[in-house]
Amino acid sequence: MPRMETADIETDLSLFKYDNLEQLPARYRELDETERTERIESALAELGDDVVILGHNYQRREIVEHADFVGDSYQLSKQAAASDAEYVVFGGVTFMAESADIITDDDQTVLLPSMEASCPMAGMAEALQVDAAWAEITEAAGDKEITPVTYMNSYADLKAFCAEQGGLVCTSSNAADAFEWAFEQGDAVLFLPDKHLGTNTAYELGMEDSVVEWDPWDPEGKTAEEVADAEIILWDGYCQVHERFRESHVEELRERRPDANVVVHPECRREVVEAADVVGSTATITETVETANPGDTWAIGTEIHLANHLDRWNPEVEVLPLCGDACMDCNAMRQIDPNYLSWILDGLVEGDERNVVEVTPREKELAKVATERMLEL
Repeated sequence: MPRMETADIETDLSLFKYDNLEQLPARYRELDETERTERIESALAELGDDVVILGHNYQRREIVEHADFVGDSYQLSKQAAASDAEYVVFGGVTFMAESADIITDDDQTVLLPSMEASCPMAGMAEALQVDAAWAEITEAAGDKEITPVTYMNSYADLKAFCAEQGGLVCTSSNAADAFEWAFEQGDAVLFLPDKHLGTNTAYELGMEDSVVEWDPWDPEGKTAEEVADAEIILWDGYCQVHERFRESHVEELRERRPDANVVVHPECRREVVEAADVVGSTATITETVETANPGDTWAIGTEIHLANHLDRWNPEVEVLPLCGDACMDCNAMRQIDPNYLSWILDGLVEGDERNVVEVTPREKELAKVATERMLEL
């Protein structure tokens, strides 16, 4: 595999972030729900406070019902760090488990039930790729200072890369603040990896005319020289779930249910965001439904499992998926099968740490710098 050395951070470019893809043993594949639940509950009873289970909002019901905490990725990482648990089992995707490993104590071990849970959007901007593109764009920019900003939904090596180049990390809630900070450091922003969140943030700042999208590997796309003059350069990445939402989904819903309100995630396309009543992170979406008046109707423009959870958790509010039966689940999140959770927990009972996610010391140190810059906003 090619190795990256330009930024003094080594990383592999591969289909999955981690290569230790261990097959689920046959006896676990054959567990039915009752037997699986009994095994999970038995393991948790034996492990006690030594383990904490984190369930991302997009996980299926069979995972979140066993979770100690349910929420968005960075919130869950902070809750893990605040716990005394020796083991952190993250029901999420690889970059989330990495984030937990970055901010938890050295004596805490982070495990991911399935190493195949790799976020496609994070994989659209691996550090190896970005490093090569960075060399092109900075050369084309000349004396112009470009500050990289990466979304939390990225791998640790990219967070480390951004820190080393003077940049920082952001969440969907503080992206505008991160952009403003970046402009205080230099003349332009390179935002990775989500072009839709980047576009929506530019509109929030009134800088929509200063945006250019860039795919360095598109032979028919813009060259580094052509994008270097822009103030906001957006990496051509996207969430495969949120990009599927269309303005027509909102229009059709309003025609069918004029009493319904619409809340969507800022990873959605600009026209979807403009058509919605409320835009925000999964925490904002959850709070919007939780604080709604009894009898209200809210259509949810994000991954289908969160819509299902909110419907189950808030029976006094009518919760609808924005695009009905066509709403998508996240294929990466789906890899966290509850049978894998049973296997991971049984391993801990037996003293076998399976699917450990461990960020290298150098990447961890730099990623912490990028995160600390965000926390100072």
